[in-house]
Amino acid sequence: MTTPSAPNPTPTQHGVDKFAPLPPHKRSGIGLCLSGGGYRAALFHLGVLRRLNELGILSKVTHISSVSGGSIISAYLATRIAWPLSGPVPDWEDDISAPFRKFTSANIRTGALLKSLFPRVRAVEVLAVQYEDGITHGRKLVQLPASPTFIFCATDLGFGVNWVFESNRMGDYQAGYVKPPPPTWPVSMAVAASYCFPVFKPLPVGLKPSEYTPDKFPLGAKRDSILSTMRLSDGGVYDNLGLEPVWTEREVVLSSDGGALFSVGAGRNVFAWVMRYVSIAENQSLAIRRRWLMSDFRSGTLEGTYCRIGGAATHYGNPGAIGYGEELAENFIARIRTDLDSFSEGEAAILENHGYCLADAAARQHVPSLISPDALPFSLPHPTWMDPNAVREALKNSWKRTLMGRGWPIRVFGLILVFFLIGLAVWHPHNLAPTQQQVVRLLGAFLGGVISAFFLGSITFGGKISEVGDLAICATGGTAAFALICYLWGR
Repeated sequence: MTTPSAPNPTPTQHGVDKFAPLPPHKRSGIGLCLSGGGYRAALFHLGVLRRLNELGILSKVTHISSVSGGSIISAYLATRIAWPLSGPVPDWEDDISAPFRKFTSANIRTGALLKSLFPRVRAVEVLAVQYEDGITHGRKLVQLPASPTFIFCATDLGFGVNWVFESNRMGDYQAGYVKPPPPTWPVSMAVAASYCFPVFKPLPVGLKPSEYTPDKFPLGAKRDSILSTMRLSDGGVYDNLGLEPVWTEREVVLSSDGGALFSVGAGRNVFAWVMRYVSIAENQSLAIRRRWLMSDFRSGTLEGTYCRIGGAATHYGNPGAIGYGEELAENFIARIRTDLDSFSEGEAAILENHGYCLADAAARQHVPSLISPDALPFSLPHPTWMDPNAVREALKNSWKRTLMGRGWPIRVFGLILVFFLIGLAVWHPHNLAPTQQQVVRLLGAFLGGVISAFFLGSITFGGKISEVGDLAICATGGTAAFALICYLWGR
């Protein structure tokens, strides 16, 4: 194979227009991207935002793009802070961090899933009510601040592209945009769509094709059919980093990544293998986006920096940087579950500390020109949670996802339900025939066995996806034993 003597031909104008970002001299503004990852990502971003605020960088940001868990904290900022900022937000701990940590101490996931068992109830809409009550307090999309531009990302399941919610539009380049959004569309529903994780049913948009301004996809019956049944899923399905809305036009991109690290291991059953296929494809997609972002930084196409939850502050060129070590970051902090169940005080404090330390190190190394001369000094949010042994102890079981979630209200509900079914199993309904009594009691015993086995199994084994086969075996055995005991007791 011969080596060509001349460089590759100049790209065609079509290729440049379709795929290339704007050249550096045509870019403007600072984009901040907050990744998905449930409460874990939201609390990690909370620390990043806290330090960016102290450094005087947050007040300079012109666009905030968010996905899934990142949209939770983004919506909180959009509705909690008086924008635009002229400098750092004062009293960050009392006004921002403490109330947000309190919100993440509540399990909002399990109740939403349980309520969705009822007809015509969608879990994603129940989540929207939780966001409305705890974060957005009635704010509508059209009431979002004019500056910075807040962009909540979801995934368009019809055209397979990134869907955005902004103050002046909602939609995507294939479907077209609704300009402006419906005046009654709440920010909380945009957040719920952005965090519409695949376990939740997709959110129907419910708008008519005529309400969209046409864009790339040609007009016609096919487009109308797709728009009439348009549904949105979690923004992380398409781009979990939230880079899509800002990377082509912004001069500076600051990326905060609280998403899950790839879990190395072999599946032990068919379900686990299928999940591995999905995880590998997702991991490759994210890896490409990261490499492409780093390539743009290195080439000078973009300025900016990237913080990843699995990284350490010492990775940014300063061996003396304050922060958690690489082993703690990779094996404990980055393994915290991505969920919306109750996060403990220790989990929240460690995640906020970690984001804070990484943001400081990253900004000083890669975007020092953005740091204000009167930036506030480095001050850890929770210095008592910097001890490595305390971190290991606090996070030793944080990777586990439990069926009923964490938090005592959910546990109490589960126990009440189990005891109710036990009562049903031993009940003697005298107004029923003996055969019907047997059926009622067996049904109660069986349901009680299923729920109690999964409830106790989820507490014991954590309900980790890769162990779902073991949990099913445990549930089957527990169900049989529970049903037999209840049935014999009720004879």
